[in-house]
Amino acid sequence: MRLRENIDVPCCSPEFWVFLAICLVLVSFAGITSGLALGLLSFGQVDLEVLVKAGQPRENNYAAKILPLIKNEHLLLCTLLVAKSLAMEALPIFLDSILPSWAAILMSVTLAIAFAEIIPQAVCSRYGLQIGAKLALLVRLLLLIFFPVAYPISKVLDWLLGRAHSALYRRAELKTLVDLHANEAGKGGDLSHHETTIITGALDLTNKTARDAMTPLPEIFSLDINSKLDMITMGLIASKGYSQIPIYSGTPKNILALILVKDLIFFRPKDETPIKHTTIRRIPRYWISL
Repeated sequence: MRLRENIDVPCCSPEFWVFLAICLVLVSFAGITSGLALGLLSFGQVDLEVLVKAGQPRENNYAAKILPLIKNEHLLLCTLLVAKSLAMEALPIFLDSILPSWAAILMSVTLAIAFAEIIPQAVCSRYGLQIGAKLALLVRLLLLIFFPVAYPISKVLDWLLGRAHSALYRRAELKTLVDLHANEAGKGGDLSHHETTIITGALDLTNKTARDAMTPLPEIFSLDINSKLDMITMGLIASKGYSQIPIYSGTPKNILALILVKDLIFFRPKDETPIKHTTIRRIPRYWISL
């Protein structure tokens, strides 16, 4: 096949500038739709719902505009890709009228790769939330215009692939997410060690039983019910730092009750008050399998 060397529209004529403007519009339109396809579809419904409810005021506004658009991801995808394909298919037609065939092919490929693929997608991958929100009206217009074509294709995709569902985190994934947001992870998170410990501990509760919260008898610090609250005993209690201390009779395995350390504040060591004369509280009983 021989490429055409001459051009249909002479350079710098009014028609030339019109065709050039159309080419620029087509490249810009293809770049916008290509970037929006990547930017909008990179957000999940859960991500946007989190931003709507807990994001910064500006992020709330942006996410609220985008959220309705991605309810039907396949329809949005088909609309943007159809619009982009039409623009890129029309571009060589107008370029071929103002450039030689070889130059039109070269220019069309270059513009398609650089300005309709790489640059728009690079920008929208970083600023997808802001750009998607500002162009939400354009996207709604495209959904309306290309609905007769995009809707049947989207229904076929729904049938073949199934409707997209919100990706919720599993318990283990939530724990990992919390760990990544801790200060210690070094990734810019602002959760302290104590906060992450409390959150991950709460997530683990469903898998724990009463046995997991129990302390083996040999490791328990306990006191004989007949011992006295003298200086040595009071010092030992203070050094342990516990708020509750089990009381036994005879041997440490025979736990009867417990005392609260805060109840001992009114007792003086020099009085050597027997523990059995203090306020002794009943120990709650639980099945170890609970």
